Amino acid sequence: MAIIEIKVPDIGDFAEVTVIELMVKPGDTIKPEQSLITVESDKASMEIPASAGGVVKELKVKLGDKVKEGSVVLLLEAAGATTAPVRPEPVEGPAKASTSSARTDVATTPAPTAASFAGTADLDCDVLVLGGGPGGYSAAFRAADLGLKVMLVERYATLGGVCLNVGCIPSKALLHVASVMDEVSHMSALGVDFGKPVLDIDKLRGHKEKVISKFTTGLSGMAKMRKVGIVRGVGQFVGANHMQVEETTGAKGQEKTGKTHTIAFKRAIIAAGSQAVRLPFMPDDPRVVDSTGALELKEVPKRMLILGGGIIGLEMGTVYSTLGSRLDVVEMMDGLMQGADRDLVKIWQKMNAPRFDNIMLKTKTVGAKATPAGIEVTFAAAEEGGTAPAPQTYDLVLQAVGRTPNGKKLGAEKAGVAVTDRGFINVDIQMRTNVPHIFAIGDIVGQPMLAHKAVHEGHVAAEVIAGELQGNKELAAAAFNARVIPSVAYTDPEVAWVGLTEDQAKAQGIKVKKGLFPWTASARALANGRDEGVTKLLFDDSPEAHGHGKILGGGMVGTHAGDMIGEIALAIEMGADAVDIGKTIHPHPTLGETIGLAAEVAHGSCTDMPPVRK
Repeated sequence: MAIIEIKVPDIGDFAEVTVIELMVKPGDTIKPEQSLITVESDKASMEIPASAGGVVKELKVKLGDKVKEGSVVLLLEAAGATTAPVRPEPVEGPAKASTSSARTDVATTPAPTAASFAGTADLDCDVLVLGGGPGGYSAAFRAADLGLKVMLVERYATLGGVCLNVGCIPSKALLHVASVMDEVSHMSALGVDFGKPVLDIDKLRGHKEKVISKFTTGLSGMAKMRKVGIVRGVGQFVGANHMQVEETTGAKGQEKTGKTHTIAFKRAIIAAGSQAVRLPFMPDDPRVVDSTGALELKEVPKRMLILGGGIIGLEMGTVYSTLGSRLDVVEMMDGLMQGADRDLVKIWQKMNAPRFDNIMLKTKTVGAKATPAGIEVTFAAAEEGGTAPAPQTYDLVLQAVGRTPNGKKLGAEKAGVAVTDRGFINVDIQMRTNVPHIFAIGDIVGQPMLAHKAVHEGHVAAEVIAGELQGNKELAAAAFNARVIPSVAYTDPEVAWVGLTEDQAKAQGIKVKKGLFPWTASARALANGRDEGVTKLLFDDSPEAHGHGKILGGGMVGTHAGDMIGEIALAIEMGADAVDIGKTIHPHPTLGETIGLAAEVAHGSCTDMPPVRK
């Protein structure tokens, strides 16, 4: 076995960072990508992972040391070397972040040898972007704004990807309608009765399509303004600097015209996204849909089954329930909306109990068959010794059990880009793959699969590329150093969270001080007749000097929670403490002031709550 030096990888524009935690010691056997040390700058903390596995022979750093890119962390007795760059994991406060899906098997993913392309190109550009979703078009637009010649390859007729065309945006259009319908139904208790709503499903579907069209038309116009070339078709790498595009037509982007284009590029950004997971035993039947099919809103079923208790399924369930469907949901885990704190989900579940006939937790779906009466679904206990419900028949079954990346569909191996067995592409903090001039962003680089993460990653990749091609050191040093990424369930009420959750703090042994403000004490929530909500902030209460008192995370359940969670994210990014947030004057009466009041609760200075018993 060889002795190799494990060094600090590219950490962006930080000249030096401080070692605040040692996670291994001499003699330890470590695995590739295992975290070795935690470092901290004035903006963020991050874990430095191992680029190879083996036995730690000697640590070269100690607590308090200043390190930078290239600093030796330790000496390792290892059998092999790295195959691809590894991005240090952001840490939410001093807590250890979980390794994302894109990096679980990177060290065992061999880098393929790029194909040699001998043909000729009929198009050329500085930057080729594969995929026109939020990350892809944002990367393309940013690169064009920085003066680069950009071409964007997209198989569908419009830009926007899954999010705009068959995901985030149309679902929010329908959720808004559902929210208004639910709100109106509550008004009779306040003395105003609008009567039973009359549904015109064709007009509702038209409203959704109008929202999509307005947005896609706007994107098309902005692409033209920036002179971004749009090449419609399915892109496949045919070499390290060439991509072949098979032209597509039709609304669904599957039909090919037979024409091809070959594009030569100096740099490429892979933004090819993900697709919904389809369970292999589900029948090929129009009554079995994924989120795309559910958004078509062909009809309102009497009984609907949601496979998976995550955000996507529960959002669509909210829409269909408000329109008249009765819901069942089946989830393998012990609770719905995994990732959010259980106390927040409990409030949501209590409010939404009337929507559901059955919430089947710790249960898995094992079979289904199409019958004239509907889709007959068979269940089994997810844990040994558990009990399973009897088979049930549904008018519509929504598969919402997750998404899988499209990394295996791009011919990436012909460009020399390493793709994991699960279809993810590993990148460093500059979004660079193992091939230095090819970058990747969005769903395809790992969790969380969220549009707002992809947009920021796209900006980073575009800036790094522009910096390298134009000799701009400041742009070339751009890096994705977000400490936290917020999550939102746009249900009714909304559930939003960011940073460390209380469950994670408890599991990781991190001592936190909690500021919990119930909306029953919020004047605006009471006036709105929606006082079921809660705002919760978590502050570092550990005895260590670093990070003491700073906000680590927060969550909200209640109307418009998603519109307010950004303030908590900003507070975490800025390293604010309870005094900083509590003394920031929030307008009254608003729902947003519950954030300041929750900070006051943690600080012990809140006068909008009964005094704390001593």
